[in-house]
Amino acid sequence: MADALAKYIERVVDLTDPESNQIYNMSPDDARRLLLEQPAEAVRNIEGSFALLARSGKTVRMVRSLDRPMRYFLAKRSEGPALIVSPRIDAIYDWLKSEGLDGQFHPSYSRMVPAHHVVELQLIGCPDPDPVYTRFFTPPMGTLPADLDLIGRAYISALGEEISRWLQRIPEKEPLGICFSGGVDSGSVFLVTYFVLRKLGMSPSRLKAFTLDLGAGPDLDQAVAFLDRLGLSLFLEPIAASPASLDVAETLRVTEDYKPLDIQSATMAIALCRGIRERYPDWRYLIDGDGGDENLKDYPIEENPELTIRSVINNPMLYQEGWGVGKIKHSLTYSGGLSRSYTRTYAPAHHFGFRGFSPYTRPSVIAIAESIPFINLTKYDVSRLYELKGEIVSRGVAALTGLQMPVFPKRRFQHGALPAEAMHSRLPHREADLRKQFLSRYQ
Repeated sequence: MADALAKYIERVVDLTDPESNQIYNMSPDDARRLLLEQPAEAVRNIEGSFALLARSGKTVRMVRSLDRPMRYFLAKRSEGPALIVSPRIDAIYDWLKSEGLDGQFHPSYSRMVPAHHVVELQLIGCPDPDPVYTRFFTPPMGTLPADLDLIGRAYISALGEEISRWLQRIPEKEPLGICFSGGVDSGSVFLVTYFVLRKLGMSPSRLKAFTLDLGAGPDLDQAVAFLDRLGLSLFLEPIAASPASLDVAETLRVTEDYKPLDIQSATMAIALCRGIRERYPDWRYLIDGDGGDENLKDYPIEENPELTIRSVINNPMLYQEGWGVGKIKHSLTYSGGLSRSYTRTYAPAHHFGFRGFSPYTRPSVIAIAESIPFINLTKYDVSRLYELKGEIVSRGVAALTGLQMPVFPKRRFQHGALPAEAMHSRLPHREADLRKQFLSRYQ
């Protein structure tokens, strides 16, 4: 029996890239040891961004940050199961083909490690036991007083701390690109990064604010207005691209998903990343504001018939995690919320060789957002909820940096680079069609 179990463990195939982990306070080996030997809640002590697998005997544990995908597939072999782990579905499929096991594969059989959970598997053969999900991040809700100045200061201070820690681990001569629209999220990330660079004695000349311009989109005018008001227009660098270059088939390959809004967003991210890469072949580091909408619950509730303001406010981390592990609407293949849709940001950047950073996805920042007393501040008024993000973030930016951040109405990334009508004419928006096109790659 012991020999059989050893064979099972020998077929744990880790296709993740250990060099992509950005762990601040311990070595990757120490982090894996903690994952394996400590209770799940101890994973909260691993600081930074990571996708980790640890194993001992027949036990395998996996965990990832919100800002990167981690998938797995369990294949059957006569000598025991083979567990393949990778950030990508196609990498799993390619490995199975190399072993003659691809006949077992379908994309829907792959599984995503959900963010903020430790996943434990026992490799004991057929039938395979269900994985065990144990949450390691459970920030308390609504604990801050209903004081917008205090909330803004706490929230943006946490953002600044994460940006500071990231900057101190990057070679000082490396340039830094902000994916910039002039909206609340990218605007606050730009201003706080600018402030932190100066505070650390680093040169802010390393910064560029990259704005995608597909022609006649409103983002470029907004970006110009944002930076002009602050006397910082020298940092702006538009990245022009042709609408004819938008290729949904490419986006489906890169993101390995089919949700229309995420495919639209990722298509724009691909255009931006391609433009930056063509102009700057050696550029490595990008920073963005992804996660800001989720943290402050700034999505149009009326566009989703499944949501009410009560469900948005009362369900912890609803936009970060979806309805949650173990719920009927939770996708085992894709996870939920930003835990699923972050591939719209991660995959394009990774595809073009960038190392991305989304400080709003860090647990310390999410924890402050969850502690905001949304019920007291909104009294369940939808319009008031939509107003809060601009007020909280602008007050926080002013408190931390002394800069008065312009606040413009919310607009999705894909609606900023190209007018909405033109975008919809070029990008399919029926989920069934996109799903069919994605799955056709494996048929």
